[in-house]
Amino acid sequence: MHQVLPFILCGGVGSRLWPLSREAYPKQFYRLTGPETLFQQTYRRLSGPLFGDIWVLANFRHRFLIAEQLEEIGAATSNLVLEPTGQNTAPAACIAALIAAGQSQDALILLAPSDHLIPDNEAFAGAVERGIIAAEKGALVVFGITPDCPHTGYGYIETESGDNDDYLKVARFVEKPSLEAAELLLDSGSCYWNGGLFLFKAATLLELLRIHAPDILEACQQAFVDATMDLGFRVLDGSYSTAPAVSLDYAVAEKAPNMICVPLETPWSDLGSWSALWNVLEKDARGNVSCGDGEVILHNTRDSFAYSDQACITLVGVEDLVVVATQDAVLVAAKREAEQIKQVVEYLKSNGRGLALQHNRVHRPWGWYQCLNRGDRYQVKCIMVKPGGRLSLQSHHHRSEHWVVVKGTLEVTLDEQVESLTENQSTYIPIGKRHRLANPGKVPAFLIEVQSGAYLEEDDIIRHDDVYRRSEAE
Repeated sequence: MHQVLPFILCGGVGSRLWPLSREAYPKQFYRLTGPETLFQQTYRRLSGPLFGDIWVLANFRHRFLIAEQLEEIGAATSNLVLEPTGQNTAPAACIAALIAAGQSQDALILLAPSDHLIPDNEAFAGAVERGIIAAEKGALVVFGITPDCPHTGYGYIETESGDNDDYLKVARFVEKPSLEAAELLLDSGSCYWNGGLFLFKAATLLELLRIHAPDILEACQQAFVDATMDLGFRVLDGSYSTAPAVSLDYAVAEKAPNMICVPLETPWSDLGSWSALWNVLEKDARGNVSCGDGEVILHNTRDSFAYSDQACITLVGVEDLVVVATQDAVLVAAKREAEQIKQVVEYLKSNGRGLALQHNRVHRPWGWYQCLNRGDRYQVKCIMVKPGGRLSLQSHHHRSEHWVVVKGTLEVTLDEQVESLTENQSTYIPIGKRHRLANPGKVPAFLIEVQSGAYLEEDDIIRHDDVYRRSEAE
């Protein structure tokens, strides 16, 4: 039996879990269901004896975040491939096939989303094992989840009976049907939810792309050949962005002559909405779920979901609500309408609102910063520099800065002078002076930064040296 090469697709943004999940820090990197993030859970699920080396295909902007989460669980960061832009699952699958084909045209590939909840790893591996024979014979294998309700937010796989009890022939795919259509599909007893899990030989997918999506294949081949290595990451060439941004279902699966469905007989959720998260988390006697770092008070409340980042939130005399409070946004929604939050995110993006993209706390490879207060010509931030973290050597055209260390020890560079500051010590950074922060210690260090000047945006950063080789926009 061939060993399977897993490829984790890590490019989703989880917009229906706004305001917690945002493009700069999407849901797969949160600890929503336990002590490990969804991404970390996925990596562990694919680490058994059935599987070979794990590859991760991700957006360029998340590279340091992914590397950090892999290091947390003692996993290698060498097989990380970065997309310059997210192009949906068909181009990502093509890159996976090109990588695997470098080992063998017959190499088996498992495409796995990074943000799904599959708690039974043994049952999952069993389903993959059942699909191997079909994949080795040239089938494109998709894994179907038995539906328990007429969900309109999922795609469906309609199947036909076959000669093998382990898998079924795919008759057609149905993309996010209406409620009436979903009820009919459910009543048929021959349909499954499409969980976005695929198994195939490298040669099988490359041939299907050659026939049905040659423009994707050509763009990905060019991007793969011209890929570069940067700080240990393999970065695809910008030609990748010319590939049509379409799903693997649309580009290939719906047209493939030999599609096989293997039922995935385990609990599953894509955690694609707050109501989906409510479904899987532990509830109190009244059916409520409360979570987060802030205080949640529930009085005479039923079947509701409450999440607080820091604020104290209270629900009184309500039912079937979703209430989510982060430091810069509050969501209140009927639980049954949770799928509609995606439209709110689209509205924010179309109006140029950064709330759809970034949190008030902005993560960087060296740590994070958070705005505490802002007014005309001033801004106050809290900055955390993790052990070994080192900001770029930089200067500003329009602002000066005052730094006060409140915890730990920081190394401060100001032009040619280098000094150490500890708790309650401070320094001043004049406009135009080159400066840098670094944490040489073994514990996180915190400081308060007071900016003053005519222009305070992040694009007033001139980087003169950066160990992380970031662009000016990062």
